[in-house]
Amino acid sequence: MKTRREFLGGTALATAALAVKPLSAQQSLTAAKNAVADLKPPAKPVIVTRATGDDTIQRAWEMLSQGADTLTAIHHICLGRENDPSDHTVGLGGLPNEDGVVELDSCCMHGPSRMAGSVGGVRNIKNVCLAARAVMEHTGHVMLAGEGAERFAVDMGYPRENLLTEEARKIWILWKETSSTKDWWGTGPGNPNWRPPEATAPAAKSPHARLRNELPRIPGPEHAQLLERSSRIVYEAAADLGIPPAQRWKAVADVLFPPTGTIHVSAVNGKGEMSGATTTSGLAWKIPGRLGDSPIIGAGCYTDQDVGSAGATGSGEENIRVAGAHTIVELMRQGLTPKEAGLETLRRIVRNFDGDRVRLRYVEMQYYIVRRDGAYAGVSLWDRSTSGGPRVFVVHDGTQRTEPMAALLEGGPVRWPPE
Repeated sequence: MKTRREFLGGTALATAALAVKPLSAQQSLTAAKNAVADLKPPAKPVIVTRATGDDTIQRAWEMLSQGADTLTAIHHICLGRENDPSDHTVGLGGLPNEDGVVELDSCCMHGPSRMAGSVGGVRNIKNVCLAARAVMEHTGHVMLAGEGAERFAVDMGYPRENLLTEEARKIWILWKETSSTKDWWGTGPGNPNWRPPEATAPAAKSPHARLRNELPRIPGPEHAQLLERSSRIVYEAAADLGIPPAQRWKAVADVLFPPTGTIHVSAVNGKGEMSGATTTSGLAWKIPGRLGDSPIIGAGCYTDQDVGSAGATGSGEENIRVAGAHTIVELMRQGLTPKEAGLETLRRIVRNFDGDRVRLRYVEMQYYIVRRDGAYAGVSLWDRSTSGGPRVFVVHDGTQRTEPMAALLEGGPVRWPPE
């Protein structure tokens, strides 16, 4: 039987244990949300995006510093890419679908008003980022697609124009001659280079067509010989098509590794107001009508004025499956840093592949993230790009600079172009 002293001592220990009981999941979440709500705006605007090769990022930062609306400043960067015919991933000069038709997608979210707009599969309209904003500001809808989106853009004053430039057309022809397996393009039986297709393979007219299908988006050292052989074949075909020498290796890359395209921009100003926008010509050589993540609110772009903004470039289908941008913002709401939230979202993509590195080499994914207080991150599934160079992003917080992305997986160097 316990003495009175022992009983009182046990009671005191039990009381102390209750006093240090861990917070419940709900209490922890509430604490994290309160911490996010207490975040102060940055002293200066912050922009995160990819490299553009022009002065639009600097100009957009100046616009924010002078009090411009966050979405207006962001769209200044997007318009620079949409209007540049040498950028084959966005707008004018974007690489077409398999039929040779350019189809564009874009979406945006305006933090201060908590509104969103989107267009998908739009033909003949160059500045789809503005068309997406027009959907947001002039309709009761969030998304318009295809022919209806094109007609709406024309009604709003955006002219129809041919988006397939001569340079992009030649790259499309190069793809058809060297990699297309659906038709009679490329060499025929009368050419000594022609080889009969295997009984179980699609009808391919080029000896390169089968090689190309074996190349992942992120080649490893084991693919070096195959990559070099394939590259040489496509390079020679590019020369035959009259593609200038300075543009040939880029054209080869566009054929061997169809660009996933896209530019995303997220920004926060000195008042803590945020916006995000994404615009793209989508996956090169896609089936007509294909929509990736770029026009999907919550996948290609998501902004919550209380928390932060995020967006993506890369393999759109895989990003849709994890609702990437929305997932990142929600993880930040729960207390994760921008970098932690981005890497956790990438882990969900890896989980969808059961961690299979062989299949994951066919996937690319990059996220661009900014929190309400100006904290930011760029994260990537792989540490290197198709060309073997490091994955980087651009940030401007008063000083524009390029920083390495935090990567989840190590890809291994590949020399590009082949020597």
